[in-house]
Amino acid sequence: MADTGVAETLLRRIETAEGGVDSLEVAAGLGVDHQVVVGAVKSLQALGDYISAEQRSSRRWELSGEGAEIAEHGSHEARVFSSVPLGGLAQSELMKLSFGKIGFSKAMSNKWIRLDKTHEGGPRIFRTVESVQDQVREKLLLVQRGGDSQLEEKDRNELKKRKLLSEVTVKSYWITRGGSFSTTITKPETELTPEMIATGSWKEKKFKPYNFEAMGVAPDCGHLHPLMKVRTQFRQIFLEMGFSEMPTNNFIESSFWNFDSLFQPQQHPARDAHDTFFLSDPALAHGFPQDYLERVKKVHSEGGFGSQGYKYDWKIEEAQKNILRTHTTAVSARMLYKLAQQEKFTPVKYFSIDRVFRNETLDATHLAEFHQIEGVVADYGLTLGDLIGILHQFFTKLGITKLRFKPAYNPYTEPSMEVFSYHEGLQKWVEVGNSGVFRPEMLLPMGLPADVSVIAWGLSLERPTMIKYGINNIRELVGHKVNLQMVYDSPMCRLES
Repeated sequence: MADTGVAETLLRRIETAEGGVDSLEVAAGLGVDHQVVVGAVKSLQALGDYISAEQRSSRRWELSGEGAEIAEHGSHEARVFSSVPLGGLAQSELMKLSFGKIGFSKAMSNKWIRLDKTHEGGPRIFRTVESVQDQVREKLLLVQRGGDSQLEEKDRNELKKRKLLSEVTVKSYWITRGGSFSTTITKPETELTPEMIATGSWKEKKFKPYNFEAMGVAPDCGHLHPLMKVRTQFRQIFLEMGFSEMPTNNFIESSFWNFDSLFQPQQHPARDAHDTFFLSDPALAHGFPQDYLERVKKVHSEGGFGSQGYKYDWKIEEAQKNILRTHTTAVSARMLYKLAQQEKFTPVKYFSIDRVFRNETLDATHLAEFHQIEGVVADYGLTLGDLIGILHQFFTKLGITKLRFKPAYNPYTEPSMEVFSYHEGLQKWVEVGNSGVFRPEMLLPMGLPADVSVIAWGLSLERPTMIKYGINNIRELVGHKVNLQMVYDSPMCRLES
C-alpha cells in the first residue's frame, strides 16, 4: 500500500473515530508495518495542520527468536521427552539432536526422564512419566497472542532468564484531528512563481509555511588536498617498512649538493638555465666541507676510486651557484655524507617526500614544480636483486603488482632502472619511477666504506598510476563527483619526473 493511500485511509479512520486513533491499532488493521503508518503521520504533519499527533511510549514483552521457535515447535524439554521411545534412547543419540543438550537438562530437572548409566549398551535415557504438559510453550503462546499481562511475575522472569522473552519499549502515536483537518489531501505550494503573480492564481493557492529557523545545507569545507592525502598514505608505507624521514625544508640548494656531489658533470644539460632556476640573491653559497669538496673536485677532473672521471677543469664557481633544488636526491647526498662521518657505519633506510622545481615551459604535460618521492637504503653488499625486491615490496603496498624494469642511464647510479606499471585505467604501461645503485664515484669521496652499497629510487607524487592507486576514492576525499579520466589527463598526472 502506497504512503498516500495509507495517509488517506488514516484520515478517514480519524473522521469516524471518537476522540482519535492509535497508530499501532491502525497498522494492525491495515496489515502493514507500523513504520509505514508513522511515515504517513510525518507526511501529513509536513503538509499542514491536518492532524495532531501525540507520541506515547509503552512497555511490553516480545518473544525472542528462540522463543518464537519454541512457540511453534514446543520447548526443548518437551521435544526431548517426545523423542524418547518407551524402550528408551541412547544418550549419545539424543545429544546429536539440536535441542538434545538443553532439553535433556530441563527434562531431568522436571523428572520427566531418567538416565541409566549402567545400561549394557551404554548410558540410556528412559521416560519416568506417561505424558507431560508443555507449560513453557503455553506461556509463550499466551504472550504471542498479546496476553503477557496474564503471566505471573515469576513466570516472566523465568522465561526472560532463558532468553525466550524480552521487554521492549513500544513508541506509538495517538492521532486526532488538526485545525485544518480534511479527508482530502492537498499538497501546498512551496514556491511562488512568476506565472502565479501574472495570473493572480496565487490568491487561491495554499502555500507551505516557510521555516526561518531551519538550518541550511552546510557547505563543504576543510577537505584535505588529494595530493596531501596520498602523501600521508606514502609516508605510512615508508614508516611501516622501517624507513626514517629525511629533513627536506631547504628548497634553496647549492649546485654542489644538487649536482656535483652526485657525480653530475658541470657541463651536463640539466645544469643549464633552461632546466634549472638559478637565484640572483644570494647568488652563491659558501661553507662547504673543504676536504670533501677537494675529493669531489678530483674525482670529476682527474678520476679516482677506480674511475677515470670526466677529465674537465672543475670550477668552484659553478658549484657555488644557488638554485631551487631540482630533486630531493640533494637531501639524500647530505644525509649520506653525514652518515659517512660517523665513527662506525650503521645501515640506514631513509625516505623523503617534498617539492622540487624545474624551469619548464608550462604546457599540458609540464609544470614548474612537483613533488618527488625518494627512498634510500645503505648497507653492506646490497645488489640489484635487493633493489628489485624492495621495489616489489614497496609498490605492492601501494596496490601495484604489475611491474616491469627497463635499463636506463643516470649520472649517479650504475646500474640504473626505470620502473613501469600497467595502468588499468589507461590500459597501458606507464613509467612510475626511476631507480639504481649509487656509483662509487659518488659514495667513496664522502668517506663511506668501500663495501657499502646504496640503492635508491624516486617517483613523482603526481604520476597517473600513483593518482589511480593512491586516490581510488577521490570522490569521497573532495566531496564532489570527479571524472577520473579528467584526473588522468591533467598536467599533474602527465608530469615527467
